Amino acid sequence: MDIRFEVAPTFVLGPLLVVFALFTGVQVWRDAWNVRHALLRTAAAVHAAAVLSLTIFPLNVTWGIYANQAPWTGQIHFVPLFGADVTMIPNVIMMIPAGFLFPLLSRHATSAKRTALLTGLVSLGIEAAQLLSYVVLNNGRSVDVNDVIANTLGGLLGHLLLTFALRSEALRGPLLAASLPRSAALQADRRRITASSGGPVTDPMPGHGR
Repeated sequence: MDIRFEVAPTFVLGPLLVVFALFTGVQVWRDAWNVRHALLRTAAAVHAAAVLSLTIFPLNVTWGIYANQAPWTGQIHFVPLFGADVTMIPNVIMMIPAGFLFPLLSRHATSAKRTALLTGLVSLGIEAAQLLSYVVLNNGRSVDVNDVIANTLGGLLGHLLLTFALRSEALRGPLLAASLPRSAALQADRRRITASSGGPVTDPMPGHGR
């Protein structure tokens, strides 16, 4: 059986984003999420879709005489920084938004090191998906440890960018208002206010926990 076709990101990621938008609208209408939380989650979903469209899609399915005949073991580049060049820069840039968003979304991104680790784990997941797509679909994608390094660096830069943004009085309020109730960024700010005031502090963002 000889098969060759392509699955474009529009046909998969497009409908998923539409479903997410509808779900977000319902959550806002039910007052389960406030608008700022919804916008933050939407930004994260759009970024995730963009990353998938660049790393996983399009899915080129090839079986039979059209299949890539190279062994899958030859598609893995294990040696760090071997063959590294300027092509790593787009991978760094791609994950800067992830490093920026993680502390606003997750309670685990409590430091630059942890944010970089989270980004690295996401990158490993992407590389594993690329390898699986090669094994199952014969689509010729390779797995490169340099991509993981570049993506992790991007996550670290994103965290540092958020750190500087939170030091700006103009940006701190909107960013903390959008961050999720248990996020690392909001918890760190509460601890800072508690330490500076010498006592307990109430939520500085009215309605933030909705």
